[in-house]
Parts: sequence; C-alpha cells; structure tokens
Amino acid sequence: MHSAAWNIALGGLALALAVWAGWLDWRSRRIPNWLTVPALLLGTAVSTLARGWPGAKAALEGAGLGLGLLLPFVLTRGLGAGDWKLMGALGSLLGPNRLVVVLLGTVFIAGIMAAAQTIRSGRVKQTLFNVGVLILTVITFGMHGQRENITLDNPGLIALPFGVAAALSTVLFFVVSSWFLVRGS
Repeated sequence: MHSAAWNIALGGLALALAVWAGWLDWRSRRIPNWLTVPALLLGTAVSTLARGWPGAKAALEGAGLGLGLLLPFVLTRGLGAGDWKLMGALGSLLGPNRLVVVLLGTVFIAGIMAAAQTIRSGRVKQTLFNVGVLILTVITFGMHGQRENITLDNPGLIALPFGVAAALSTVLFFVVSSWFLVRGS
C-alpha cells in the first residue's frame, strides 16, 4: 500500500477513535478499556506495517508522550484513566508531532468548556482555588496542598468530558490539515 494510503488509514482510525470516545464520554462520562487498549495496539501495529521500524518508533513515541505528559494528572485524580489511555491510543495513531498539536488543542478546548461550565454554575472563586491546589499538588508530586476533596471522586465538583474535547481537537486538526493540504496543491 502506498504511503499516502497508510497515512489516510491512520488518520481515519484516529478520527474514528476520537469521535467514538468523545460520544461515549459525553453519554456516560467514561471511556472504556475495550476501546482504548485495542486502539493503542492497533495504532502501533498499523504504523509498523505502514513504515516498518520508523512507524513503530513513531507510534510508541506518540503513545509514550501522551501517557507520560498526562500521568501526573491521573495520579492526582485530576484526569480520568480513560481520558489518559485515549491520549495514549491517539498518540500511537498520530505519532508524537501530531499528538502534541492535538493534545494542546484538547487542553485549550477543555479549558473553554471548563470556563463556560464554571461561569454557568456560578462557582468561579472556588474553582480557581481548586485549580491552584491541583497545580501545587502536581508540581510538588503530592507533597503539598490539601486536595482530599478535589478529585474526580467528589460528585460535588464540576467534571467535564475530556474525551469530547479530544474529539473536537482531533476533528479540528484534520479539517485544518486538509484545508492547508488542498490550498498547497
């Protein structure tokens, strides 16, 4: 298969994964292992088939980057494990360079979603305090900061579907990439 066809296949798989995970996260606030774990393995396998060792390396680097960057937030219970595994699986499909763009877009979109939900619920002051405590907890590896009640386990806190932000970011990435590709031709 031609290199362009493999890239389309990997992109299509990444889009399908992101949209499916976003839909599941929107409906149930969960991204299941039966979706993320096989997707990570499939991304690594397809990348390897497409480009050999360089493809395997890119898939593993992308997965490792996504998992590594978000691990502190999972350990402090500021991010769900399903969201974390989704970014690892997307990394295996996108590779490290494209994952960075999608991850930054995801964080930006999630920030907009969080700000809108915080303003709508009238809890701006408490949310800013909680964010400060979480940041302190992450940068000190849990050594400082009282955060027992600032976790995903607290039903009173605002939780948002990170998978939806990842889906929107992935779709936006491919739309913008396609637009530039068409304009450059």
